[in-house]
Amino acid sequence: MARMHDPAHPGEVLREFLPEDMSIGEIAARLGVSRPHLSRLLNGHAAMTAEMAIKVGLLTRTTPESWLVNQAKWDLWRASQKPLPKVEPLDLESAA
Repeated sequence: MARMHDPAHPGEVLREFLPEDMSIGEIAARLGVSRPHLSRLLNGHAAMTAEMAIKVGLLTRTTPESWLVNQAKWDLWRASQKPLPKVEPLDLESAA
């Protein structure tokens, strides 16, 4: 399976679902979160948590899993852009 390159942050994807005529404050109220918290998520400065994924799934009629998978892909992409840590691999063949 090919890896995605530079995936969108879940907040960026969520923006595509939101009606243009609805304020961030109104959407935050529907989700039961503060306006600043939703703003941080939409701007890529906060992660999509499991609890938020459930709320967003209900709001957008999508699955919470899809939001968490998107967050995991984004997190992995960001981590893969850093130098690899020095880790000595296990010798799994001799352990069997």
